[in-house]
Amino acid sequence: MEDGMDRHFRSIIEGWRRVVNEGDVASARAITTGLTLAACLFPSSAVAQQPFRMPPPEVAQPAPGGVRITEDGLVANWYAVSRQGASRAPVVLLLGGSEGGIGAGAGRQAADLVAHGFAVLHLAYFGAPGLPPRLDMVPLEYFDRALVWIKRQPGIDPARIAVVGASKGAEAALLVASRHPELHAVVAGAPSAAVWPGIDFTGRDTGSSWTLRGRPLPYLRYGPAATSMFDGYKTGLATLPEHRDAAIPVTRIKAKVLLVCGRSDTLWPSCPMAEQVQRAIGPKVTILAYEDAGHAVFGPPIQVRAAAYHSLGSLGGTPEGNNGARADAWPKVLAFLGD
Repeated sequence: MEDGMDRHFRSIIEGWRRVVNEGDVASARAITTGLTLAACLFPSSAVAQQPFRMPPPEVAQPAPGGVRITEDGLVANWYAVSRQGASRAPVVLLLGGSEGGIGAGAGRQAADLVAHGFAVLHLAYFGAPGLPPRLDMVPLEYFDRALVWIKRQPGIDPARIAVVGASKGAEAALLVASRHPELHAVVAGAPSAAVWPGIDFTGRDTGSSWTLRGRPLPYLRYGPAATSMFDGYKTGLATLPEHRDAAIPVTRIKAKVLLVCGRSDTLWPSCPMAEQVQRAIGPKVTILAYEDAGHAVFGPPIQVRAAAYHSLGSLGGTPEGNNGARADAWPKVLAFLGD
C-alpha cells in the first residue's frame, strides 16, 4: 500500500484517538466508521489490520419529554409537541447514519427540531434490540411501518410529514421519499445518489444496504482500483451509467427536496451526488453546498468549547468550515421543513 494511503489511514486513527480522549463518543463513531470502511475497501493494508473496532451502536434514552417506542417492531424515540388551539404539528421522521441505533448526534438534531415546534420520531433501523445487528439488507418496509405509526398519532399534521437523514440516513431518506408520494419534504445531509454496500463494523463482507419485498436492492460496488476510502466511492460512482438500477429512483419523489453537502467531504463525494439528484429531479431540488465543509456538514452548530467541535473536520473540511456551514444551513433546514 502506498505511503500516502498509510498516512491517510493514520490520520483517521489519530483523529479517532483524540476524540475518544476528549470523551466525544458520537464523533468517535463517525470517525471509526471511516476507518472501518477503509478496512473493507483495502483488506490488505497494514493499517486496515489494526485492532480498532466500532463501539456497539448507541441506543440513547429519550431526552426529557420523549418516550421510547418499541411497538410494531419499531425502535425509536418519539417526541410529541403540544399545540395550542386546533393547529397540528408538522412531523419529522429522523434517520441517523452508520453509527447505528439512536445516536447522540442525530439526537441533538431531534432536540432542536422539537424546540422549533416539530414532532419527531428518531428511528433506529439497525444496531438496536430486535433489529438487524449491522447495516446490511435492512428492509425498506421497516420505514413504511414507521410512517404508518406516525400517521396514527394524535395532534400531528398528516399533510406535513417529512423525512430527514444524513450520510447513510440520507441514502435511506431518499429511498423512503421515492416510495411515499404523500411526504411533504425530504432533507438529506451529505447525500447519496445511489445504493451502496452495507457496512459491517467487524470487517465482514456485506451485500446491499437495503431490501424490498425480501430481495436486495441493486447496489454499486466500490471501484476496484481505488486508492483511498473516498476514491472507492468516487470510482464506484463512475460506474453508475452502466448500473442504472443501483441509482436511487429520485424521479419518483413528489416531495420538495433540500440537499446539504460539503465540497471537501473525504468519506464520499456527497456534492457530486447531490448534483446528480438535482439533475434527475429538476428545479424542485435545492442544494446548499459549502467549500470548507466535509461529511460533518449537517446538523445544528456546535459550541466551540465543546469536545465535538475539534473533530468536525476529521472527514473533510475544517472545524470552522463545518461549523460555519451548519450555522448557515440549519436555520434554512428548519425554514424548509416548516414552510
